[in-house]
Amino acid sequence: MIGDAHLGVASPESERALLAFLRSLSGRARSLVIMGDLFDFWFAWRHVMPRSGYRVLAAIADLRDAGVEVLWIGGNHDCWGGDTLMAETGATYTLAPWHGDIGAWSARLAHGDGLRAIEDAPYRRLRTVLRHPLAIRAFGWLHPDFASRVALASSDTSRHRRAGDEGRGLLAVASAVLSAPAAPALVMHGHSHVPTLTRAGGGWYANAGAWYLDQQFVRIDGDVISRRLWTGSGEGDELDAGHRVIEESSAEGQEAIRRV
Repeated sequence: MIGDAHLGVASPESERALLAFLRSLSGRARSLVIMGDLFDFWFAWRHVMPRSGYRVLAAIADLRDAGVEVLWIGGNHDCWGGDTLMAETGATYTLAPWHGDIGAWSARLAHGDGLRAIEDAPYRRLRTVLRHPLAIRAFGWLHPDFASRVALASSDTSRHRRAGDEGRGLLAVASAVLSAPAAPALVMHGHSHVPTLTRAGGGWYANAGAWYLDQQFVRIDGDVISRRLWTGSGEGDELDAGHRVIEESSAEGQEAIRRV
């Protein structure tokens, strides 16, 4: 699982590292999850599309051809044009929160934009306008060069920093989900640019951070989840890790104690 690569403004070294990471997955991984904002700006015009990151799109398509499932959670920077992204890469793309199983883990995945109840209220109102079909159609009438300059300029503030709350807001959102009845084992977000793997509620919260800043990824192997640093190989350096079975057993034991 990777997130927030912001191709188009990321350094050439960061993009090359991402390409190497994607190419290392064929024959090793069963699935890849992209947690949004792969591009700093993406829009699907009728006959053209942004040139940034085209090699990364090709690498994702190659993964699909090799039988690797790709789930792409749309972010606030790459939310316009999911149909085109699916057609060109074969990835499954969604802007809605995704619920399902990743290996042995039940999971809820969402990019994270607009999830904080109070702090993100103004953004949610703006998002309703920006994602309205009429607004998207009007933007599509603009010349791609001009439209891209406008979009990249407007996103400058959120791109070059981590969340001001150091990710605590999204952690609180995840903790509420993980503390609810029938909670998943894992909640994962992007957006904050704060890499995290920690216990929360009755499960685990993960955030791969921003690839263009940290080049970190989250990996699931059976019952083990780990946060890793890309070092040029598919293994990477382990930074944090947790175990689903042990934690579930512990929770069951605590519940038995409470019943006694």
